[in-house]
Amino acid sequence: MTKLTAKLTRIADRAVQKAQEENRKNGIPVWQMPDGSFTDKNPF
Repeated sequence: MTKLTAKLTRIADRAVQKAQEENRKNGIPVWQMPDGSFTDKNPF
């Protein structure tokens, strides 16, 4: 992985974490599925 790819991945990861945190604060649940996708529907 190049330095640029690693940096962009860190930026994207932080953005996802921030969005998930804001959604939880607003009462919107988020689950990550085994395939890596995200859903707001309870998978259980």
